[in-house]
Amino acid sequence: MLRRRSLRLEAVRVEWFETDCPQPSEAHRAAAEARQNVLTKPPGSLGVLEALAIKLAALQATDRPRAARAPIVLFAGDHGVTAQGVSAYPADVTVQMLHNFAAGGAAIAVLARELGVKLHVVDAGTLSEHDVPGVTTDKPRRGTRDFSHEAAMTTDELSFALKAGRRAVERARAGGADIVILGEMGIGNTTSAAAIAASLLGVRAGDVVGAGTGLDAAGVNRKAEVIEAALATHGLRAADVPAAQVLKCVGGLEIAALAGAMIAAAQGRIPVLVDGFIVSVAALGAVRLNPSCAPWLIYSHRSLERGHRVVLDALAAEPLLDLKLRLGEGSGAAAALPLLRLACALHSEMATFADAHISGPES
Repeated sequence: MLRRRSLRLEAVRVEWFETDCPQPSEAHRAAAEARQNVLTKPPGSLGVLEALAIKLAALQATDRPRAARAPIVLFAGDHGVTAQGVSAYPADVTVQMLHNFAAGGAAIAVLARELGVKLHVVDAGTLSEHDVPGVTTDKPRRGTRDFSHEAAMTTDELSFALKAGRRAVERARAGGADIVILGEMGIGNTTSAAAIAASLLGVRAGDVVGAGTGLDAAGVNRKAEVIEAALATHGLRAADVPAAQVLKCVGGLEIAALAGAMIAAAQGRIPVLVDGFIVSVAALGAVRLNPSCAPWLIYSHRSLERGHRVVLDALAAEPLLDLKLRLGEGSGAAAALPLLRLACALHSEMATFADAHISGPES
């Protein structure tokens, strides 16, 4: 059902997104490790699949980790900086894709059907003047401002977007959620993501700027120049600039919503399967806003976008897949979900040495 939020804005302050997230259950982690050691296989022989099951058991505080209910939440937004020629596609593609998501024709819609999970699409800040049937509209404005000239959003708009992420998680978890998959769509959002990463990590824009939707070398250079100039304009090259200030000045409404969603999910004890470059940058922002959410983030894949490796390294993240994807939408995270499901099934359904009357390893 389509729902639209009031556009009343609230100020960013010390509030819900800075509340500590619960810690993983060490008791359940230890129990899961103990179970893995008595299953009918050499200890550690299932590698990452064992580690995933143990991690999920600790996060979910359960003896039987699960990943059956995995709603996908996709946030869409437009970016004023596209006026600077930083994308190979026109801005109106974002709104066109909203209709494609709702009609089931987008890649993530196909993946959601194949996986048997729900797809929730949120217009967190596109240029659409009207509600799109099948899409939840929850935005403070239509697109961000051109951050090469002015701040992308106001403090109140940033607050609204962060809370839009929380509201989306609340809707998604209403149908049950063992884990939530987060995705994005927005022409120009690799530019915003690269600007956020360059500021928060203190690296040059050229180190994190990629082709996005398909820029040539000249276009990539232009993109880096726009970002460097904007970071200087907004004073985002100073040390220890608060993450909220970075998001406000060069962020995207959908990126802020992603950060808010991650924090809200972690506070509600729901693990998050993180997608590619843009969602990983949102994760970087979320961790800077609330470091206690970090254990709840599982990184699905390494994309071809140039800056993704830099961001993953900064987060000490070990992605599950490297399929050379660069689509976004949550597609890489959706592709990784079967691995989590297999890890859970192996953990819960394999026989122990005692169950199967098989001799275990000699001590």
